[in-house]
Amino acid sequence: MSLLSTDRARFSRAFLLLLLVFISIVFVRMIQGFLMTLLLAAIAAAMTSPLYGGLLKRLGGRKTAAAIVSLLLVVVVVVTPLLGLLGIVAAEAVSVGQSAGPWVKSHLDSRSEIESYLRRIPFYERVAPYESEILNRAGELAARVSKFLVDGLSAATRGTVEFVFHFFILLYAMFFFLVDGKPALARILSYLPLPERDKEVMLDKFVSVSRATLKGTLAVGVLQGGLAGLGFAVVGIDGAVFWGTVMAVLSVIPAVGSGLVWVPAVGFLLIKGSVGAGVALAAWCLLVVGSVDNVLRPILVGRDTKMPDLLILLSTLGGLSMFGLVGFVIGPVVAALFLAVWEMYRVEFQGLLGAGSDSAADASGAGPDPPPASA
Repeated sequence: MSLLSTDRARFSRAFLLLLLVFISIVFVRMIQGFLMTLLLAAIAAAMTSPLYGGLLKRLGGRKTAAAIVSLLLVVVVVVTPLLGLLGIVAAEAVSVGQSAGPWVKSHLDSRSEIESYLRRIPFYERVAPYESEILNRAGELAARVSKFLVDGLSAATRGTVEFVFHFFILLYAMFFFLVDGKPALARILSYLPLPERDKEVMLDKFVSVSRATLKGTLAVGVLQGGLAGLGFAVVGIDGAVFWGTVMAVLSVIPAVGSGLVWVPAVGFLLIKGSVGAGVALAAWCLLVVGSVDNVLRPILVGRDTKMPDLLILLSTLGGLSMFGLVGFVIGPVVAALFLAVWEMYRVEFQGLLGAGSDSAADASGAGPDPPPASA
């Protein structure tokens, strides 16, 4: 009878685990379109929590009122100016799209125009045998650029409604995380079969790396975009606000992001014959705009995340490749959790690994802080 009860208990547990895996997969698939929005809402709520805590004390512990006021302040102080900037950027994007497409097509479709550009090249005699092929490729490029600009503007228009919808989901999720986030988080962590100190390490890494990456990347992006936009305006490139915003967005890619904008801009000026403006813009972007990334990012991101610059670069690029734009936050978080979990492994199994594991970890200095001695 006891054997039958044991088998029944094992069968019941196995069935429960299978049911758990099945229903979890179905649930995640059902809400996968909102997962990134929920993640951003959790990060935003964590960054807003000091404001929420201060308002909670002033409002006599009324959670709902404190959360609503916090969200209103975020919308007024952060979102409203951002929407105003996006309005300006959208207007300039339309202007750039309407002017750039015809300009590119007219210049690249004109064989005489391209020939005059080619003759300005110092090593033209080496290029001359391939002139016909270059002209054909230039015509194809003109058609593709025009199509890209039209399709990009159409996609941006279609995405406006989806953006507004996800924005309201983000605000509602932020409200929930501010009011009930701590009990919900404690409940989720209770399902992890880990010591309390390990749970604290993982949670601390998630919050600290997310905050440092977001704040550091935003600061670098705003400074680089503003300085680059100023340089573009001085040398006479149309749509300086638009291109500065594009550079601010691309600055999430460490080291190379800003160059994806200003290098083609310099090439455009040189092709037009504005050599002085091109050289001045290149010098400005290399010496001033580039220094923002090289100086501030290690200070704002690397110091707080306690990760090497190479790992930050690889995790950011990998996150962008796997998760899209929000990957600039998710990638470093995954990398930090990767280091934290391996540090937990080292501490848990150091008796089996031998005494050399401690000295190797101390010598490297690249791993995360060891977990606290007590929960």
